[in-house]
Amino acid sequence: MNPSRLKLTEIFRSLQGEADSVGIPTVFVRLTGCPLRCKYCDTAYAFHGGEWWLLADILARVKELEATHVCVTGGEPLAQPAVFELMTALCDAGYRVSLETSGAMPLERVDPRVVKVVDIKTPASGEEARNRYDELARLQSKDLIKFVIADRSDYEWSRSQLRERALAERCTVLFSPSHAELPARDLADWILEDRLPVRFQVQLHKYLWGDVPGR
Repeated sequence: MNPSRLKLTEIFRSLQGEADSVGIPTVFVRLTGCPLRCKYCDTAYAFHGGEWWLLADILARVKELEATHVCVTGGEPLAQPAVFELMTALCDAGYRVSLETSGAMPLERVDPRVVKVVDIKTPASGEEARNRYDELARLQSKDLIKFVIADRSDYEWSRSQLRERALAERCTVLFSPSHAELPARDLADWILEDRLPVRFQVQLHKYLWGDVPGR
């Protein structure tokens, strides 16, 4: 049997900028490739290129970077079949593992110990039709749903999804402004005006380091 390999764009240590562990030092394992092409994507550099890593070498590098939290991200990490083995191995090693994934991928094989952060694609992304809403039933209370919102129309669409699908009753729901397209204050005001049961978030890493890859 051949040893498991994954194509990676980068592995680095930084502060988690989003979700429920924001501000905590985290090792990011960024996989290469994505079947989606969201208009506001901020990691298009991970669509192509990358290098093949053995699973054992990934685990060794994560250990060297000395963090208790590991985020598996992309691109779209679930597009690589060996990612499921990677996440299970990280959980077995004692890390608190999170997964950043689109709402377009099946979640059945994700280790139940992994915290899933599922990005439901809004109309402004251009990939709304790719959402697999049936997969949301697999989410647990520890998981998170994220909406990246680019304008008022996106907000109203996301608000409708939140209410019609009772998403806040399932897990934490994040409303995040698209960094280059919507002022964070506007989104914060809309959430407060409508008294939505969501968690407002900005991308901390962008306020600290801008759009620098690997930060």
